Amino acid sequence: MAKNENLDWAKTLVAEKNLHEQAARLKRINGILVRQLQESRRFVRPVKFKAPRRARGKGDLLRVIIPDSHGSAIDPVAAGAFLSDLKKIDPQEIVMGGDHVDCGGFLAQHHTLGYVAQTDYSYCEDIAAANSFLDQIQTAAPRAKIHYIEGNHERRVETWCVTESLRNRKDSEMLRRFLAPEFMLGLKARHITYYRQSEHYMGIGIPGAIRLGKCYFWHSVSTAKQAAAVNLRQFAANVVYFHTHREDMATGVPVGKGDIAAWNPGCLCKRQPLWQHTRPTDWTTGYAVQCVSPTQNFMHINARIVDGQSLLIPFWDKHNKP
Repeated sequence: MAKNENLDWAKTLVAEKNLHEQAARLKRINGILVRQLQESRRFVRPVKFKAPRRARGKGDLLRVIIPDSHGSAIDPVAAGAFLSDLKKIDPQEIVMGGDHVDCGGFLAQHHTLGYVAQTDYSYCEDIAAANSFLDQIQTAAPRAKIHYIEGNHERRVETWCVTESLRNRKDSEMLRRFLAPEFMLGLKARHITYYRQSEHYMGIGIPGAIRLGKCYFWHSVSTAKQAAAVNLRQFAANVVYFHTHREDMATGVPVGKGDIAAWNPGCLCKRQPLWQHTRPTDWTTGYAVQCVSPTQNFMHINARIVDGQSLLIPFWDKHNKP
């Protein structure tokens, strides 16, 4: 037993010696690190960060983006909330993304009308609803320059004219000038620029698309679940699209360029039409605002409208008090 006790005692001494040596080594390392930190502080000057100065509001632009409203199928509560916001925002520029008339009934040749309720309104009433909405937009934002992009529902009239004229070009154009929303809404007299889906603008390869500063706008043709990603891939640039009636966003960073994104602000129409009777929609109501700098860089905000209440304007009111 005495031999084993002596052995244990020797092992304990060795272990204690090792611990003392490790503690001494760590103490030396700590001293070295402290001296290095003190030396680094002695020679390195603190960096002062300074934001570039620019006169607040000088050259800035507010752009409001209005999604599909669909004439007689407009959601009056959501549209009312939007118009109230529009008056407070008072933008310099407005982009209307198309489908601001519904053009149902005899113009909806690819839709089967299965309910009597779907025959409730005429094309004249549809145009009247769109005219009323335009009147209220121009009253709420009297200084705004307005761009109106043709949607697939406005284009239904041209398709009907071509079919009824047996594809005669002159007769098709004559009918179009009598019936198309571009003329029925008096857009030229309103000083609203109209962009047709059959024409190219601003040197852009995709017909019906326009570019304002560093952002493209077009009605879109994709209804895919990942429509934002589809539009972003097609343009490889900032783009606002419409058509799907649901708020969406996708981002990307292409090589050699800055950040880009695609946005859809939703819609201002009724979210559960009868022709969607077999499928509850995922549509959302809202609109968008872009705060554009003099360099054309911009911040895009999708402004949700939930149960008739704007989610943007309470913050707008808070930070824009006189």
